[in-house]
Amino acid sequence: MRVLLVNDDGIHSEGIRILAKELEKDYEVIVVAPEEQKSAQSQAITISKSLIVKEIELDGLKSKAYSVSGTPADCVRVALDKLIEKPVDFVISGINTGLNAGMDVLYSGTVSAAIEANIYKLPSMAISAEWLDGKIDYHLAAKYGRYILEKARDNFIKNNIVLSINIPYLENDQVKGIKVCKIGDIIYDYYIVESNGENGEKVLKLHGRQDVEFEEDTDRYYLSQGYVTITPLHYDLTNFNLIDKVRSWL
Repeated sequence: MRVLLVNDDGIHSEGIRILAKELEKDYEVIVVAPEEQKSAQSQAITISKSLIVKEIELDGLKSKAYSVSGTPADCVRVALDKLIEKPVDFVISGINTGLNAGMDVLYSGTVSAAIEANIYKLPSMAISAEWLDGKIDYHLAAKYGRYILEKARDNFIKNNIVLSINIPYLENDQVKGIKVCKIGDIIYDYYIVESNGENGEKVLKLHGRQDVEFEEDTDRYYLSQGYVTITPLHYDLTNFNLIDKVRSWL
């Protein structure tokens, strides 16, 4: 089976290399990733300038790899439109440095790359690992990503779905299990003023998040309790429950 592997942390990130090494034991892997870090790019694509694609070698990997001078979504589009001639069975995005839980799925380049594959009618996974006090365990995340793929593969590849997977930073024997759940609460980032300019402008920078209690049965809640989480997603944002109500307004 053939898998396209993408990310938003860049072609030289440790997460994509470790995941590729794990997957190429059993699959044909093609790596296509941004030439540099492109986190929080969401579903952005490049429309005003040309994209530069380079074939490169990644240490320790036998898989073909390409860098793209664009966004994670660009990487999926370029890979499927121009780089890979044979059919791709599924797409995996990651391993992301940091969780993509709750509202973060709206901003995440990792998740959006998986959703871009979904637009091409391909099943996809986004894998994200918790970054805690400067530490992250990509090997644990790769292990769980492969385990979930193997358990769900037969059903997974028959359905046009996206699975967003998050792995907490824990020792392997401390992980309590896997929970399939909905995305969690909104957690607002806040800004600090770095400086004030001579003409009255303010220089702002994101700095931390509000502390909140997590709603039960959500990804944020289960991650805080020591579980790996899986959330099924879809690019169609239509609120079908409101279609008839809004129609009645007119």
